[in-house]
Amino acid sequence: MSIGKFCNRNVVCAKRETSVVDAALLMRRHHIGDVVVVDETSEGRRPVGIVTDRDLVVEVLSAGLDPGAVKVGDLLIRPLVTIEEGTGYMEAVRLMASRGVRRIPVVSPGGLLVGIVSFDDLLHQLAVPLAELSELAIREWRQEAQARQ
Repeated sequence: MSIGKFCNRNVVCAKRETSVVDAALLMRRHHIGDVVVVDETSEGRRPVGIVTDRDLVVEVLSAGLDPGAVKVGDLLIRPLVTIEEGTGYMEAVRLMASRGVRRIPVVSPGGLLVGIVSFDDLLHQLAVPLAELSELAIREWRQEAQARQ
């Protein structure tokens, strides 16, 4: 299954010049732990970074910085990891694991934002088939017991 089929397409975004306070308010309003930082182009939104609630705490609050003066663009210190919407979810798992990220913006072949996929999304996609497989031994035992009665 491709990432584009189950990614969250309702991505909360902010521009580089958005204040950390405004980003925090967006996170609170939408009950999320991150905003995707984008550059608006005539073609659409191009992701340039992600700012998480952890970034706000570690990079701004614990450093004693004024959250009203810091812009989300100031927090973009890592290269952004993205994944194309046609990529399979197992490749997304490998990419997250190898790059050490919990969230990846999903992009079109042209690099425009189409969604986001998180560790939790992938875990759910993997957990359901694993739960079904975990029942296999029990089903087999029941069928065998029923056949031998």
